[in-house]
Amino acid sequence: MMKEENKIWMFLLENDEIVEIHCTPEGEKGNSVQALGNIYVGKVKNIVSNIGAAFIEIGNKVECYYDMSQADRAIFTRKSGKKSLCIGDELVVQITKEAVKTKAPTVSSNLSFHGHYVILTSGNTRIGTSGKLPKRLRTQLKEQLQPLKNEEYGIIVRTNAKDAAFSDIIEEIRGLETKYFEMKKIAHTRICFSCLYQEPSAYISDLKNVYTEGLTEIIIEGDELYSQVREYYEKEQPEYLVNLRRYASNQLSLAKLYSTRTVLDRTLGQRVWLKNGAYLVIQYTEALTVIDVNSGKFVAKKGPMETYLKINLEAAEEAAKQIRLRNLNGIIIIDFINLEDDNATHELLKFFRHYLSRDPIQTTLVDMTELQLVEVTRKKVRRPLHESIKE
Repeated sequence: MMKEENKIWMFLLENDEIVEIHCTPEGEKGNSVQALGNIYVGKVKNIVSNIGAAFIEIGNKVECYYDMSQADRAIFTRKSGKKSLCIGDELVVQITKEAVKTKAPTVSSNLSFHGHYVILTSGNTRIGTSGKLPKRLRTQLKEQLQPLKNEEYGIIVRTNAKDAAFSDIIEEIRGLETKYFEMKKIAHTRICFSCLYQEPSAYISDLKNVYTEGLTEIIIEGDELYSQVREYYEKEQPEYLVNLRRYASNQLSLAKLYSTRTVLDRTLGQRVWLKNGAYLVIQYTEALTVIDVNSGKFVAKKGPMETYLKINLEAAEEAAKQIRLRNLNGIIIIDFINLEDDNATHELLKFFRHYLSRDPIQTTLVDMTELQLVEVTRKKVRRPLHESIKE
């Protein structure tokens, strides 16, 4: 982690290869009006019944999209009428999606509080677990947590809980529970547009949310940044202090040591070359991301079907890496080179699923269309890298 070009950069390495890049504009704080995860007392400004939506102001004339189906479980601080939702109502909402280009931010009255091991949510009262946890552990944790089941909130156990002591999971749940009930209590004493809960700075949230299995070292360049991160770990996750290291060198910066500029330039480029001479073209649109596989300079030494399968397999591995590295989300379409053989197609999809499953963020290979376009969806946790860098 380091500061450079008025931004705070975090690079996650696995097997000495950069697999994730996080970028936060320097000075961006958690109390920004549109910060993801912040909770406010908002006011209903408009209702569009035909689409089941309302627009709720959270301050500074920022109006956010709200799904009216959530109103039955909302925490109201002031009601203006008898209907489930009325213009002028004041209620507690949380930012769940940031503003994107012409789209307004999205808010929800289904509140979530993220810990390192669990997420406490008021919108769903079930006991759930991450699908990336081993099946046996998922079953065990659900059984152990059943005594905590209630009608007030639900619990989702995160992937980071894989090697955690159950006592630590319970301790975190109790802490999040206290935070939730304190927020509900103070909400009725605050004026409209008050911020009830602020997420920490974005780069601290990235540290909190990163998948920590096998984490060996957290290297930070710069005294101020190191102090801020150390303060967070001392308060929230003291067990990781042993992994914290301040980097200081007058000869070689952290960026040069890990060639981050080279990796970043390649990641921001539209074309990604593969070792076999083929390449990917990655293009962003408003609705989805398209990845096109091209044979490029690949020289075939075998039959066409074996050639195309070999190109596609390497392209699938690289596409999965680029999806994570660029933090692509939503709908992603991959146009592989067409395969006429069903067995080859099955092998490609199986191979691609395997590499997608390595992503800590939920990524699903939906299907292959009749035009042999592979559909992938990836959960949005934060903005794609190319959007973060433009700020």
